[in-house]
Amino acid sequence: MPESKQCEFQLIRYVPDPVKNEFVNIGVLLRASGGEQSALRFTRDWGRVRCLDPDADTQMLEAMEIEVGDQLRARPEDHPSPFMVRLQDSLSNGLQMTESKAYLAETFLSGLEDLMRMYVDTAQREPRRQRSGRSALIAAMRKQFESAGVWTLMRKQIAAADYTKPGDPLRIDCGYRPNGVVRMFHAVSLEADSDAAKLLAFSARGLKEGVDRVEKAVLELTAIVEPIRGLAGDEPDEDRIVQYRYAVETMEEYEIRVLTSSDLPNVAETARRELRV
Repeated sequence: MPESKQCEFQLIRYVPDPVKNEFVNIGVLLRASGGEQSALRFTRDWGRVRCLDPDADTQMLEAMEIEVGDQLRARPEDHPSPFMVRLQDSLSNGLQMTESKAYLAETFLSGLEDLMRMYVDTAQREPRRQRSGRSALIAAMRKQFESAGVWTLMRKQIAAADYTKPGDPLRIDCGYRPNGVVRMFHAVSLEADSDAAKLLAFSARGLKEGVDRVEKAVLELTAIVEPIRGLAGDEPDEDRIVQYRYAVETMEEYEIRVLTSSDLPNVAETARRELRV
């Protein structure tokens, strides 16, 4: 049995009104006692935050999680306080951190997940509305990559403009680089129409050329779509099937690898091996 890992953690709280001092726990900052690992994770369900503050800028909070997480991974030995001070200032003290507490975890990843369950992700008393479309695909990707222990090692919200032209609004959901290949993954929902597929296909050539120029690497771009029988019950109609095939074939013509959400466990396992987790 592996030896337990000595850690310390702090809770991240959203406090929209410092006078009332009402708060919602939105995340956990976990650090290994030796300083070799640090991780920040925010909630994926902003319902409680919106109940407290209907005007909460959750997109900004999600961007903060990515930004601070990247900085902590780059320098895990640095104390995170300067980062949080800057973030608190940007939100007019809308974020607070609790005092640091010791925590004994079986593994660093399982400890982070346990703390999220205990303090942040409260049990749902009523069934949540089922996600659909692109949000469901993104949630499925994140779940599988987290289960494989690689989510925190991946780039998120990759700006296409870094590789194509200034002003390109496209952001690829996530990716990583093993050796001389850059692997990028983007959720493309085919529930409604094929517009998202055509947009990604339009961008593929410029992305590939840009990755070759900037990264000196080959880009493998993967679109994650719904299984065809997951679109509209067990028996999608003929028009839906034709549209689905058109979207898939369009992306494949532009050398985009197309996989369904059911392929994600294998994708995550490949990432785990390549990132040596």
